[in-house]
Amino acid sequence: MRITLVQGDITVQHVDAVVNAANSSLLGGGGVDGAIHRRGGPVILAACRELRASHYGEGLPTGQAVATVAGELPARWVIHTVGPVFSATENRSHLLASCYRESLRVADELGATSVAFPAISTGVYRWPVDDAARIAIGTVRAAPTRVTDLRLVLFTADAYDVFERTLETEGA
Repeated sequence: MRITLVQGDITVQHVDAVVNAANSSLLGGGGVDGAIHRRGGPVILAACRELRASHYGEGLPTGQAVATVAGELPARWVIHTVGPVFSATENRSHLLASCYRESLRVADELGATSVAFPAISTGVYRWPVDDAARIAIGTVRAAPTRVTDLRLVLFTADAYDVFERTLETEGA
């Protein structure tokens, strides 16, 4: 698998699947979630409402992933995953790693070979970017997957720099 870093907007990535750092309601929100819903259009929200009505009445659990159509995005699917809120007193690293593993599992089920990920949980969920980069890169490298083109799309230059250092340190 080739891991590429991109600084910019995840909603413009031409890939099979875009990963959405969703909240458990699946009904949109801020950050990456809001951007994906705005750019993708109402068909994504409608698909998420169907998921809530059929399988996820209480919301998508943290660390899990599920796919919907991508609407107006230049992708075929959106893979929604719920990252953990960072806690200084409780180690939730396994949940963050699960977001990446489960998203790749869903990508494999869909037959997606190119996937764009955001830096899950580093926004309003306050996960430290350096630790998130270590977990993300280590997890995707170790995950059994048929994805051949994996992009980590970082919104800010600072996040890009941290992920770049981590990728180099981890022996890209």
